[in-house]
Amino acid sequence: MSTRILAIDTATEACSAALMEDCLLLERYVVAPREHTQRILPMVDSLLAEAGIKLKELDALAFSRGPGSFTGVRIGIGIAQGLALGADLPLIGISTLATVAEGAWRQTGVSQILTAINAHMGKVYWAQYQRQAEGKWLGEESETIATPAVLAVLNAHITGCWATAGTGWQIYPTLMSSDNRLQLIPGHTLLPSARDILPLALYLFCRGGAQQAALVQPNYLHNDVMWKKLPGRG
Repeated sequence: MSTRILAIDTATEACSAALMEDCLLLERYVVAPREHTQRILPMVDSLLAEAGIKLKELDALAFSRGPGSFTGVRIGIGIAQGLALGADLPLIGISTLATVAEGAWRQTGVSQILTAINAHMGKVYWAQYQRQAEGKWLGEESETIATPAVLAVLNAHITGCWATAGTGWQIYPTLMSSDNRLQLIPGHTLLPSARDILPLALYLFCRGGAQQAALVQPNYLHNDVMWKKLPGRG
């Protein structure tokens, strides 16, 4: 019997939803800052209608738990919890940085990804992710928020071939300088997409990683989550 998982992402400027059922993958994606609350539920309804299934017929819901925009992360977890509670479904929270890494791997096939998402105020959300053969990503413990100068010092030991992914590289193109020990290639992924949450969620679901809706938590990576985000961000 196939596993049905619906994923939503509202953690950055992008807003997306995706549905998987066996080999079927349906998705909706748009870059729409400050329109997440208006767009995400119609996306969900549209996907379920196209697949011809009801919400309660899913096996689980997955969502981006951050890091990202404080407002965007809160919207995503709130909607995911509401849908899960209403349909009695378990939830699976997925790191935004891991999602971006999955997207870069899907685009390039490179299994080592340096992810950097613009956190504003001169900082980036950062992580080093490495994909294992079975689809597991290692690197969640490396997730942090820091300035480019601090990251350059912390990551001076990194060598080998890595793909870059996330908007942080667009804002800070010299975030890490390539040299004879480090080769950087474009990962062709700037923003997270719900379609890349799905394989990560399926991996956890098959290993008992789903949670009750009331137990899931966001991950802001901020000591003070009440930071002021810039105007125009989701």
